[in-house]
Amino acid sequence: MVSKPKAEQTVSQDKLIAELGEQLEFDRPLAEFTTFGTGGPARLFLEAKSIEAMTQAVAAANRLKLDYLVIGGGSNLLVADSGYDGLVIRAGIGGLKLLKETEIVCGAGEDLMSLVDFAAGHSLSGLEFAAGIWGSVGGAVFGNAGAYGGDISQVLAEATLVDTKGQVKTVGSEYLRFGYRDSRLKSTQEIVVEARFRLQKSDEKQIRDKVNSILKEREAKFPPTDRCAGCIFKNIPDADSEHGKIPAGRLLEEVGAKSMSVGDARVSERHANIIVNSGKATSKDIRRLADKLKEKVFEKYGIMLQEEVIQVGQF
Repeated sequence: MVSKPKAEQTVSQDKLIAELGEQLEFDRPLAEFTTFGTGGPARLFLEAKSIEAMTQAVAAANRLKLDYLVIGGGSNLLVADSGYDGLVIRAGIGGLKLLKETEIVCGAGEDLMSLVDFAAGHSLSGLEFAAGIWGSVGGAVFGNAGAYGGDISQVLAEATLVDTKGQVKTVGSEYLRFGYRDSRLKSTQEIVVEARFRLQKSDEKQIRDKVNSILKEREAKFPPTDRCAGCIFKNIPDADSEHGKIPAGRLLEEVGAKSMSVGDARVSERHANIIVNSGKATSKDIRRLADKLKEKVFEKYGIMLQEEVIQVGQF
């Protein structure tokens, strides 16, 4: 996901369509593209279904001096109720291809679970940790998605990126400077359009058994019918704790988070680090509840939780 601020410029609708193409949409609601099911409209919206389309969209946004935002599966976004006053580009670049015997090339717009399933079908191990994680492959690389002791940094070999000028380059994983739920892409604002994963040959049944076991465990915490964005806060790095982190969910549980709500935004009964839209919650409701949770933890432990969910627009 990328947001690049530019100088304001008034551009006619005809000029926008001429530069960005006939597929350009105006005032497209973004709630349908987020797992929270909240958020206002994008003033401008288009879907880039190829690397070429992405480069053209970014280049056009530069020429027009438009703010732009690139989204994937919308599973880690909280979009303001007022929406986004710029161009939203949805990365819809698909494709899964076996390269060599143990490598997979994947379009950034592919669903992460589709990649997990494709790998299992080719008896390739290494991505089981990602079973059940919502969102796109591009978003997973951007945020170094992970669970159960694994993350994207462990299996990514290369990524193809589009930079802020609309130029394409392929880089090794070391370029991305992965950290806990982090990568340098959050500061460089480069866009993932394709990724190559290096995996290991294994037994397909063993892989699928592990995937199914993780799916069962995750669905107990994150029911697929819940409108949420997964964990709201990052775990807290701590060298003395198991796996090197203090679970944010544990701290939230201890401060009584599961009893808290704002409007139709409420903390999940299954997991204290999840906020659910249980009806007609607004993004403002979710933001206010997240702030209250942070205050509770800080008051008791002196720890300021950091959001894992990315906030977009004006709150």
